[in-house]
Amino acid sequence: MKKSIFARLNNWIIFTLMTIVVLTIVIASTILFNFLRKEEVKRVDILVTALKFQQEVKVPSLEIQALLLQIYSSNTTIPVIILDKDGQIIEHKNIPRDIENNSAEIVALANKMAKSYPPIEIKVPNANNQFVYYDNSELLNNLRYSPYILGFFILCYFLFSFWFLRTIKKTDEGYLWAGLAKETAHQIGTPLSSMIGWMEIMKLDTPDSEGVHEIEKDIERLRTISERFSKIGSVPELNDKDFNSTIQENYDYLKTRISRKINFGLHLPNYTILVPHNKILMSWVIENLVKNAVDAMKGEGSISMSVLERNKNIVVEVQDTGSGMTKQQARNAFKPGYSTKKRGWGLGLSLAKRVIQEYHNGDIKISQTEIGKGTTFRITIKKE
Repeated sequence: MKKSIFARLNNWIIFTLMTIVVLTIVIASTILFNFLRKEEVKRVDILVTALKFQQEVKVPSLEIQALLLQIYSSNTTIPVIILDKDGQIIEHKNIPRDIENNSAEIVALANKMAKSYPPIEIKVPNANNQFVYYDNSELLNNLRYSPYILGFFILCYFLFSFWFLRTIKKTDEGYLWAGLAKETAHQIGTPLSSMIGWMEIMKLDTPDSEGVHEIEKDIERLRTISERFSKIGSVPELNDKDFNSTIQENYDYLKTRISRKINFGLHLPNYTILVPHNKILMSWVIENLVKNAVDAMKGEGSISMSVLERNKNIVVEVQDTGSGMTKQQARNAFKPGYSTKKRGWGLGLSLAKRVIQEYHNGDIKISQTEIGKGTTFRITIKKE
């Protein structure tokens, strides 16, 4: 419990630190943008001051002329348009090339600039005052969106990191369940070998006993279960082809071992279906679905198992008239460790999903469920 609390606390600390980092970067970018913006305004003020001085001094010296020319020429980025009081163009610089020869477009651009920065008035002796219009440089306009672009990429990075860590966690969980399955197979194998030996001794004393034969069947079933668990985590061979035979054998076995109060039916095509599969693992999946259906019906109701052929796929449906599931239960049904039963481990459907998806390249899902009416599980596998 303490470890869980500490783990959650650490997650919140990491989340808080990452949030602070993102906010710091965005705020720093915004401050940088505002600083550059003020610097450009200062450069425009210097340019306007130089223009005013040029108007006030009738015959400037060569040094002053050189200084004024240098100030004017140093502006290579900030767009500037100078108009007189009648709106006539006096000078322009750093405006788009496609409007340099279009007076109307230049005046329209000046009016647009006035919305961002009020024009600076230069008073001249003849009362034909001049107005300097300016705007941010193209670089500064692009930098305006940099905090948001940077924030977007950081968000993408966090989402990718979350997905990556979650994938690693799922992989670790998969290895954990596979290891648990193999260990279970190993633990079952030891007493099973002993039971087989004692079974041979019992057959010598009462070879025709019905009880002996039934126990022998159950021992064989235990051996099959042990083999199923041992195959989890390794790549099984899909050597079996006759899909009808696999389903029929499972149906025959399960029908004799479920309550007679349950009406158990099977619908198979009247022709042979060839599907590469592993008989042992496939029978495990079917058994899990049927047992889940039996538990959902509390030992009374109807189970229908059907095999259908749809285009290039074979579809197996297991339908029951049990208690059904809520939407949340249906979403979590195949998650490792999730179970609606008080004594459930939440392994059956999780391993069934792994068998179908990873080993048979198919799909298993809950195609339909309704509280009080039942649930339908659907397995889809490609034909040979």
